[in-house]
Amino acid sequence: MAASRKKEPGQLSVMDQFDRMKEKHPDALLLFRTGNTYEIYRQDAKKVSEILGTPVSTRTVGKEKNVDVASFPHEALDTYLPRLVRAGMRVAICEQLEDPKQKKKEQEAKHVETTSQQPINKESDMPRKKKEKTPQEEPVKTTKSAVDETTPKEKKSESQSATQGEAAERKPREPQMVTVNGDKVTHGHAYQSKTNPEDWYFTAKINGQQLKPQKMDPADLAAYQQKELTVPQLMERYYPTKLMPRVPDVSYQVANVLPGPEGNLTIDKFNVYKETDETRADYGKYKFYAQVGDKKMSTTASREDLNAYFDRVATPGQLVERNFGDRLHLQSHYEQFRLPEGIDPKGIRVAKDKEDGKWKVSADLGEGRGRTSRQELSFDDGYSLFKTKTATREQIAAKYLTEEINTKLAAPLSMEKSASMKM
Repeated sequence: MAASRKKEPGQLSVMDQFDRMKEKHPDALLLFRTGNTYEIYRQDAKKVSEILGTPVSTRTVGKEKNVDVASFPHEALDTYLPRLVRAGMRVAICEQLEDPKQKKKEQEAKHVETTSQQPINKESDMPRKKKEKTPQEEPVKTTKSAVDETTPKEKKSESQSATQGEAAERKPREPQMVTVNGDKVTHGHAYQSKTNPEDWYFTAKINGQQLKPQKMDPADLAAYQQKELTVPQLMERYYPTKLMPRVPDVSYQVANVLPGPEGNLTIDKFNVYKETDETRADYGKYKFYAQVGDKKMSTTASREDLNAYFDRVATPGQLVERNFGDRLHLQSHYEQFRLPEGIDPKGIRVAKDKEDGKWKVSADLGEGRGRTSRQELSFDDGYSLFKTKTATREQIAAKYLTEEINTKLAAPLSMEKSASMKM
């Protein structure tokens, strides 16, 4: 039996090329250039869709049917590639291989030599023409104008002054402030909304890049118009993470380690994605995803933490501690919660409700202010309090009751006086 011939690289179909590349790079996203688009296949298509929000279609690719495909224009590579990398993906860009036989045929078709015979005219066959005498034209006298009489030195000085004038027009605008990272802030200003004149927005540019406008508080607008607030002060209020010092790039390139209740915890994966499941309540929102050991966790990201992530002013470890510290039972997570001043820790009560059997926390605010409501503890907080003992009763009370405590403390003190009655 004759041995089956191995396919040459140029004879491989798109999916054959995909399979070969996937065997060599199983953990990489493969972007295949096909004409003016980049296409992503199978499991990679679903990953890209989760990160970029691009739709996934099922169609025939080559001879293979029902292939999941995601795609985007090749012009969008500079936009999408950084987003994929920031999401923690390894990306490989693949160009389809050409069939060498087909390429050779095309080259031969382009270089076909054609020969054609052309008649040679004999000297006797050429008609003889008499030379015709043409009258000679008199030379035209020219006179120099006043412009032509300009000396070379004057022309040089004029060109230099014109160049200097253009340079003055193109002179970059002086920055309104320079951040700790050396970024230059320009074009900081407030403007009125065209669709809703009651709304005003503040925006600026950093290193020439336009920032997303932020809706202004009316008090800030009035202070800015009266020159009581400056652009640097407005930057601190509306773009605080732009002014914070950036963390080293290595923080996002190596695994972050956190001290856990039973030893160090390694963050194996951390990224941001947009929820695409339309049945979920958080559909369309950006979420953090973290994998620590065998725990895979996700949660909706706050605007502050999301900006801190994209502006690289917080490490993955810090963001995991803020958003997943209770699930990992980190002592450092609970250290951020503190009771307002004047609250006696002895008045804090954590007990199981007799009616529903759930653990709840409440606090006694002292004479005249009564007791707070009883708030149910989550499983993770209860585990941290009773099992790992990485949280205290005071910290649990501060986490659940601080807002209610501050409201009650701000209210006027009501003293209940008991009157004795004589019988």
